[in-house]
Amino acid sequence: MHRSYIADIERGGRNITLRSITALAKALQIPVERLLANSRSGIELGEILMVEDNAADAELVQRSFRRAHVANPLRVARDGNEALDILFGTGRFAKSKPPLPQIILLELKLPTLSGVEVLRQIKADARTRQIPVVVLTVSRQDAAIIECGRLGAENYILKPVNFENLSKLTPVLKLRWALIRPAETPAEPPR
Repeated sequence: MHRSYIADIERGGRNITLRSITALAKALQIPVERLLANSRSGIELGEILMVEDNAADAELVQRSFRRAHVANPLRVARDGNEALDILFGTGRFAKSKPPLPQIILLELKLPTLSGVEVLRQIKADARTRQIPVVVLTVSRQDAAIIECGRLGAENYILKPVNFENLSKLTPVLKLRWALIRPAETPAEPPR
């Protein structure tokens, strides 16, 4: 298969056919199924749910994760009730029923429903009990941290949260970080 033909397909100048897919798989010496498989080799990136009412703190975490090239989707719930609606598929999330997150970053001081109460409900339900929860707090001396540990929180991170703080918890949370080849982006012009 000539590279100009593949380039035409990539730019949308040609339609790809089953015959060309088969030829490409043969040229690459891989099965057609592998060629058509998820480009991330079957790795499914779990969502991170951050429960944070302070927009500035939420943006700081998002910016930190972008700088560290964290590929996992990050969803922000602005209060405890919204977080529980997301997790249990209730309220405005009743129709969409979002998938369960891989990890929850939970602020303790939330409006309407405290972080401790949110954690209590997460760990009391069999559907969400196994999701690791990391508490976000401004103080090491907070008595609520002890209560969160008793309820099943994996650990806590002092705010401001950044990727480096979260990565220190990797062994504790038994997380695996995956290096995934990014999609090719056009080269930036020289400065």
